[in-house]
Amino acid sequence: MPRPPRPFDAIILAGGHGARMGGVDKPGLVVGDRTLLGSVLAAVGAAGASRAVVVGPRRPGWPPPGRPRASGRPGPLISYAQEEPAGAGPGPALRCGLAEIAAPVALLLAADLPFLRDRHLAWLLAALDSEPERAGVVLADEGGRPQWLASCWRTAVLRAAAGGYPGRSLRGLLGPLGPRQLRYDRAGAGPPPWLDCDTPEDLTRARAWSEQEASR
Repeated sequence: MPRPPRPFDAIILAGGHGARMGGVDKPGLVVGDRTLLGSVLAAVGAAGASRAVVVGPRRPGWPPPGRPRASGRPGPLISYAQEEPAGAGPGPALRCGLAEIAAPVALLLAADLPFLRDRHLAWLLAALDSEPERAGVVLADEGGRPQWLASCWRTAVLRAAAGGYPGRSLRGLLGPLGPRQLRYDRAGAGPPPWLDCDTPEDLTRARAWSEQEASR
C-alpha cells in the first residue's frame, strides 16, 4: 500500500433526509458488522487521518466526539458540525466541514460507503501527492462518472473555491477545479468502494456482497 502524505483530515457528509430510503437514517444502517458511518470512520482512521469531521445532525448511537482508540493506537479526532440551515445541501455542508479542519489535504467522503477501505483512501492520497499542481483527485465509476464523495483535495484550493461558490451542487463546485479522475480496476464482481446506499435495493445488494465477503 502506498504511504499517504501527512497530515490529512476527512470531511464526511452525513446530512440529507434519506428520502429514497423511506426517510430512515442512512448512516446508521448496518452492513456487515458496522454501520455505514462506522465503516467510513474505520477506513479514515486506518488510513491515518488526523481529524474526521462528520457534517450532519447528531444521531443517537453515533460514535462520540473525541479520539477513539483502535488496535492500541489513537484514532482520528472525531467531531460533528451542522450546516446552516440544516439540510441546505452538499455545497453548504462542505463549506461547514472546511471550517473545522486545518490539515493541508482533505478527503471528501459520503457517510454511506460500506465498502470504502483504507487502501482506497491511501490510493487517493498518493495520487494527489504525486501531482503537486493538481487541486484534487476523485474516484470514477465504471461509466467514467466522477464520484465527488470519494475524493481528495488540497484544502487551501478547496476552501478558496467553496468560499466563492454560492450553490449547492458538488459538481458545480468541484468540476471546474479539474481533478484527476481515477478509474478503479475492480477484480471480479466485488463491491466498488464508491457504492453508496441510496435505496432499499442498494442496501440489499450491499448486504449480499458483505455476506459473500464474510464467507470467503
